[in-house]
Amino acid sequence: MKRRDFIQTSSVAAIGALAFPAALCELKKIGKMGVQLYTVRDNMAKDPIGTLKKVAEIGYTDVELAGYYERKFYGMPPIAFKRLLNELGLTTNSGHVGPDRLRDDWEATVADAAILGQKYLVIPWLPESERKTIDQYKRLAEALNRGGEVAKKAGIQLAYHNHDFEFITLDGQVPYDLLLQTCDPKLLKMELDLYWIIKAGKDPLAYFNQHAGRFHLWHVKDMDDTSDRFFTEVGNGTIDWSAIFKAARKAGMKHFYVEQDVCKNHAPLESIAISHKYLQGLRY
Repeated sequence: MKRRDFIQTSSVAAIGALAFPAALCELKKIGKMGVQLYTVRDNMAKDPIGTLKKVAEIGYTDVELAGYYERKFYGMPPIAFKRLLNELGLTTNSGHVGPDRLRDDWEATVADAAILGQKYLVIPWLPESERKTIDQYKRLAEALNRGGEVAKKAGIQLAYHNHDFEFITLDGQVPYDLLLQTCDPKLLKMELDLYWIIKAGKDPLAYFNQHAGRFHLWHVKDMDDTSDRFFTEVGNGTIDWSAIFKAARKAGMKHFYVEQDVCKNHAPLESIAISHKYLQGLRY
């Protein structure tokens, strides 16, 4: 190509880039998706194998567990449950366990999670009796640091999952902020429930900026456009998912899980299918 032709061609290309900048900046799309099995808890109680098959058929590849009792996962020993997941092409990178496990045989809980190959153990909830004072949250922070050290030795990261009550000021302090400030960032990451932080009137993007890299896990659930601001399928509500997923790197997000605490308009398996379809088409 002659120099003059090259310059002319380059100039046309440059003008085209200015006219159509979107063509040079391909939007990202979501790849693998996880689901929190609490959403389909009734199905799992009746037919765990059949339910997991349907979860895989919908297209989810990662399941976050919420059925660990008496050292069994949904009634199955760890090795048997891991075998089932492998047969269905599913992984479990994360699992919820009650705060009582921090006090009661935590080492065994960590060992069972390690058998499954889980990378995260999450404390998902606090009984009302354990969240009345800021001193209780201070004691919780100490327990989380201790539990995080034990988990770390097994190659597992401890995390904490929020609702809205952690954002209610107690004795002049916001409990969620206290946990972020008091717990060792190496020992405790956060599983940010995006519905609940927004329901509490807080901005998740502001938290991503203030505590970058801390939010390894997300719960993705939507909020309907009613006075109740109730749960709804992802994409059927008011939350700006494009803006949130744009901040995934800043947040430090490694895995996210679709969850719907209560499915009002659809059966749970249908609800997670609707959410999956929306997220498949999301571009950000």
